[in-house]
Parts: sequence; structure tokens; C-alpha cells
Amino acid sequence: MSAIFKVSLAKIIKELNLQTLYLPSDAKEFYISSADINRPGLQLGGFFEFFDQERVQILGKSEFAYLEQFPQAELAKKLEDYFSRRPPVVIITRNLEIFPEMLEYSKTYGVALLRTSEATSTFMSTLIAFLNVELAPRITRHGVLVEVYGEGILLLGESGVGKSETAIELVKRGHRLIADDAVEIRRVSSKTLVGSSPENIRHFLELRGIGIINARRIFGMGAIKVTEKIDMIIQLELWDQNKVYDRMGMENEYNEILGIKVPSLTVPVKPGRNLAIIIEVAAMNNRQKKMGYNAAQELLQKLGMIEPGEDTSTDWDAY
Repeated sequence: MSAIFKVSLAKIIKELNLQTLYLPSDAKEFYISSADINRPGLQLGGFFEFFDQERVQILGKSEFAYLEQFPQAELAKKLEDYFSRRPPVVIITRNLEIFPEMLEYSKTYGVALLRTSEATSTFMSTLIAFLNVELAPRITRHGVLVEVYGEGILLLGESGVGKSETAIELVKRGHRLIADDAVEIRRVSSKTLVGSSPENIRHFLELRGIGIINARRIFGMGAIKVTEKIDMIIQLELWDQNKVYDRMGMENEYNEILGIKVPSLTVPVKPGRNLAIIIEVAAMNNRQKKMGYNAAQELLQKLGMIEPGEDTSTDWDAY
């Protein structure tokens, strides 16, 4: 059974700059667990058969215009029917003036009541994006996440293989560090993985022989980043002379994380190999492949080993 993640209402209020009209308890102890939201048009009309009580509720201009056409008694009845279902929070958009009954029934049934000045559609898209990140399925992997030429590269490998040292070299070459040692990976959509560092170890690296360093303090703010999309995985491993490594790059390999396939490479490590430069080239080559160009395929066509226009690679467009 997958874990259920939550986000506190206090964080939603802070991040989205919401006005508090009523809270039944401390916002820090009030949690939202559903990334879905609802505009209760059918519910205000009396249809509650498929009403999800866990969703954040949004009331905008259309809902208010609908409610304003009813006499006072009928309006109160509709609002009481709605608030009695006890949704976790109701958010009013466009700074609309609330009906007095809304505040009354919020207190009666313990429903948080908030307000924003933003237009309904704009606020909904912002809230959905925020909840998708905060409530996304996630795992933690031992590795290093860096941004290289705009590509999020996840470095994996056994302890001591040189992941942190490679990250330092990349940072010195102008790229950015996201996470070292522990990478928290979230599935924010059906096609996208985003990586970040746990807050308590963010920007810190461990270098054997030196100890713990703070990349932000040593290299500056431009050397770090809080989150980054994972575009590619590079597995670092000690060179095995008995193993045959891919020398052409015709076959596209993938690692699956949280049900999403991510392009991956295995890079052997041995003295004399400049891993930072290799990873820079890998990042640029990965971008070219996503744009439809494969150098190995072009070379084989020039050598007459495959027909011009023949695509021998796996489906990069799907990625």
C-alpha cells in the first residue's frame, strides 16, 4: 500500500498568500492529503452523490452569482447542506464578500474558510501545481543530483566511487548542485520526476579526507539549486576489465523510478578519466537525442551500415 503524504494548511496559506477568515484549529496541525480540488457547482445545486470530502473547495464568481439568485432562507439551506459535508477547507477567490451564513456554518461544522485576491482559474492552476509537488509519491535514493547545461543528472553508484568529488568538479565548472548523499525524488506528473535534498542536509557535501563542506557558503548562491527535474541517470561503477561497455550508444537504456522510465548510462570509473567532462558531454548528448539527433546513427549511415533515414534506436520521443 502506497504511503499517503500530507501538507499543512499553514504552508498552503503562506505559500499562496491566503487571507484567513476562520480556522477551526491551528493551521500547523491541519493537514490536506488530496491533490484534487473541487468547484462545487453540482453540490450547491443539491447533488452530493460523488462528492469527495477530502478535496479543497474553491468558490468563485460563478458560484456566488448562482447563490445570489435565491431568497435568504433557501440560500441558507443550500450553504448549510454544503458545509455540513465537512470539506477540509473552502477558499473564496477574487476577494469576494462572503455571505454571513458561510462564516456561521464554517464555525458550526469546523470548516476552514480562506480567501484570495486572485482570479479563480489562475488560483486553481497555482494550487494544483503546489499540491502535486507537496503530495507527490516519493522515494529517497542514495546518490547525487546536479544540473548540467540545464539537464538534471542523477549520479548513482556505490559509496566511494567518486559521486561527490565529481559533483564538486561540476560545480567549479559552473554547474549547480541540488542534492548530495540523499536525493528525494517525487513523481509530480505521469512523465516528470523532480529531485531535491532533504532540508536538514541541503547544500552539504561529504568529501573523504576533508569532511563536510557547505557548497552554498564556499561556491556561492549560483552554485546551488533547491529542486530540478531528473532528465538522465548516470551509474558510476569501478572499471571492470571483464565487462563489455557500450562504445556506440545505439541502444537506449532506461531506469524505472516510481513507474517512470528515465534514460540512463553506465560510466566506468578508473584513474585518468575526467568524469566531470564526460558527464557534461553526456548531458549535451542527452539533449540532442531528445531533439531527434543521434550521432552514432549518423555515423553508421555514413559508413553504409544502415540505410539513410533508418532509425535503429528505441523510442526517445516517448520520453
